[in-house]
Amino acid sequence: MRLVVARCQVDYAGRLTAHLPLATRVLMLKSDGSVLIHSDGGSYKPLNWMSPPCTVKEGVDEDGRPEWVVTAGKTDDTLRILIDEVLHDTSHDLGVDPGLQKDGVEKHLQELLAEHPATLADGLTLVRREYMTAIGPVDLMCRDADGLSVAVEIKRRGEIDGVEQLTRYLDLLNRDPALTRKGAVRGIFAAQEIKPQARVLATDRGIACALVDYDALRGMDDGAEHRLF
Repeated sequence: MRLVVARCQVDYAGRLTAHLPLATRVLMLKSDGSVLIHSDGGSYKPLNWMSPPCTVKEGVDEDGRPEWVVTAGKTDDTLRILIDEVLHDTSHDLGVDPGLQKDGVEKHLQELLAEHPATLADGLTLVRREYMTAIGPVDLMCRDADGLSVAVEIKRRGEIDGVEQLTRYLDLLNRDPALTRKGAVRGIFAAQEIKPQARVLATDRGIACALVDYDALRGMDDGAEHRLF
């Protein structure tokens, strides 16, 4: 990962346009190919970002000022970062992350769904819990009635970040010939509550959403109340 603190201006162009005027920000270039731009307050979420795969070209603009041009791998979206002054620039190899160790309701929900995967979709069977990838573990790797691989991401509260996380897993899993022999790996986003924006984003990306009743699932030996959207 490369971490840069710089005074910069950022312009995004794609399905919409966005502009960040000149200010001091943190630029993160992660080994998975993503680029994130953070401020020092307001939220843990980046002000703007580009999801992997993408390319970063460092050069200069027409006035000779340092400029990074980030281009998305699957679309024509671009992120232009005009550098006014670099205050800090360092790189670190973080190695393979073991993934988030879940506890409480979310961990128990994962255990219950691993025991009863068919409550998410008819004919679904478990292949493995915590299926490891280069960017973290998929909560459940399953197989459907047609023998196709299905990646399941489980959250207590389903928000856009969870859909983005599952999207990254699916991008990576669908590059594995061993998983795609019979067809593409599809995704299911399972949660006790799913925000409307997250559901819209998931649907747009071909990801099914499963709304799970934790209390019903916990108290039943066969079959739990669920709804797929």
